[in-house]
Amino acid sequence: MKTLFVIILVLVLIIIGIFIGLQVPPHSFVMESSQHEGVIDTVQLPEGLPQPVEKFYQLVYGDSIPVIESAVISGSATMRLPSKGGIKFPGRFIFVHDVGKDYRHYIEVTLFGLPIMKVNEYFLDGKSRMELPVGVSEGAKVDQGANLALWAEAIWFPSVWLTDPQVHWEPIDENSAHLFVPFEDDEERILVTFNPETGLIDEMQSMRYKEADSEKKTKWINQPQSWQMIDGYYFPLIGAITWEDEGSPWAVFTVEDILYNTDVQDALISDQPGSIEE
Repeated sequence: MKTLFVIILVLVLIIIGIFIGLQVPPHSFVMESSQHEGVIDTVQLPEGLPQPVEKFYQLVYGDSIPVIESAVISGSATMRLPSKGGIKFPGRFIFVHDVGKDYRHYIEVTLFGLPIMKVNEYFLDGKSRMELPVGVSEGAKVDQGANLALWAEAIWFPSVWLTDPQVHWEPIDENSAHLFVPFEDDEERILVTFNPETGLIDEMQSMRYKEADSEKKTKWINQPQSWQMIDGYYFPLIGAITWEDEGSPWAVFTVEDILYNTDVQDALISDQPGSIEE
């Protein structure tokens, strides 16, 4: 009886310890000291856009559209692992984009503020490689999903949806439009829904393979949230990601720092593209 009591007590203490550990946020990544924001040129807002798209860009940028060539985005995260029915862990991330071409994702899932799992994902020259603690995920279906992420994450620099000649918009109605982005020798379609009151983007939906061995695609939902005016432009501080068959966001990314038009070539291939804030 005494042994059983000790076992139960230990289990309770472990559960309490894990609960406490999940409440401790990690320190943030910081940009490398050598990284500085470059010059940002602008172009005129093009004519002939679908009505809600034109309204969105007028709100975010006005008539002058910035030409963003690279971006380094860092911040905190909450991730449910496994994504369906799992535990929500805190984390930190740094995303590096050679805009419209390549990206690098580096994510740390933490407990008591310390990393317990690292995700290294590279999308270079149209090929994705995701390094996880359980192995490496890659292949044609992973490439398809990564390409959608490349363009969906442009919600943090949406001017590329106008300045890249491979991208185009098609009208649907007063509150939605289709965004067509390149993939290999074809295109992918993203349904973009705009808030009827604010004119800002509420949601982006596309069909994406969930795993390297998925037989069919699943609706993948991106929700930009907490739009705020920063340096004269509207910007979503939060990005929530949901698989339709799971019903709620499995990952939520909160931006704390962003740098545009800086040299990202080393960061795209380095072991860890950011340092830890002490």
